[in-house]
Amino acid sequence: QFSWALYDWANSAFSAVIITFVFATYFSEAVAADSVSGTAQWGWAMSASGIAIALISPVLGAIADAGGRRKPWLLKFTGLAVLGCCLLWYARPTPEVALMVLAVAAFTNVAFEIAGVFYNAMLPEIVSRDYIGRLSGWAWGLGYAGGLACLVLVLFAFVWTDEPLLGLDNSEESMEHVRISGPLVGAWLALFSIPLFLFTPDRPRVRLPKREAVRRGLAQLRGTFARIREYREIVRFLIARMIYTDGLNTLFAFGGIYAAGTFGMDFAEVIQFGILLNVTAGLGALAFGWIDDFLGARRTILIALAGLLVCGTVAVIATSTTVFWIAGGLLGIFVGPTQAA
Repeated sequence: QFSWALYDWANSAFSAVIITFVFATYFSEAVAADSVSGTAQWGWAMSASGIAIALISPVLGAIADAGGRRKPWLLKFTGLAVLGCCLLWYARPTPEVALMVLAVAAFTNVAFEIAGVFYNAMLPEIVSRDYIGRLSGWAWGLGYAGGLACLVLVLFAFVWTDEPLLGLDNSEESMEHVRISGPLVGAWLALFSIPLFLFTPDRPRVRLPKREAVRRGLAQLRGTFARIREYREIVRFLIARMIYTDGLNTLFAFGGIYAAGTFGMDFAEVIQFGILLNVTAGLGALAFGWIDDFLGARRTILIALAGLLVCGTVAVIATSTTVFWIAGGLLGIFVGPTQAA
């Protein structure tokens, strides 16, 4: 169970460093022709990756169900995410590479999210039903701690220093001290995912040829859609979750960009803001893990969404940097539970 939860420590560095705070801000401020067009381009890239995830995930999930095992799929897509992170090193601060960078970022996000599908699917098989909420909350809390640790490493070892580690060039013409965040996250993900593959048990393999597993998985998926009226509660849940998760994904995709563009934060300040949010989000995920098992997942989500609405509204209308920091810190408390629950 701990090795399974540690994978959240491993993969949350991608969300914190690449998607939300460091690399997204770097793209809009340094790679794109200007911050306005860069923000729009980043949004389109994340939207395109979201569509791809929506189309691919159910198909691969059904195939994996038919074949039994999760870890081989998780390993493949984790490896692709690691590769994509490493390729972000080539994101030089020039608009000439913007299209390439967007393609790599979108590809990496697809691999990362699909890996998460198989990772999440392992949870009910490694813990009893009564403790699913707690272990999920602890894993999210550990994930935010991992994102926090990686942000701190990026800040103090590379960004907030006159002499970055590895002798990297921190001039505006090169920005190697920021570009290193891609390979660093790739190495982080690869290293800390190892315990899951070594120690967390997988479902037994179904002795089916790959082609037969694909055929059965697709047939199962078609059958599910054909009988969709029998799953009305699940359909309601999926639609509701799609709507509020869309809001969360917007926060993640534009959090750092908004902070930099609206309040003029530099890379160091954006990372510090990210550290604050990861601290409060980790504490929220841990605390709400207990609340989830006590009150139930639905009530936990409703409480968290109410908190997000209040804090998010204050953050959006804030004209003071201090108010924005306070609202952002409080908002972090409610981010984790909406996902973990």
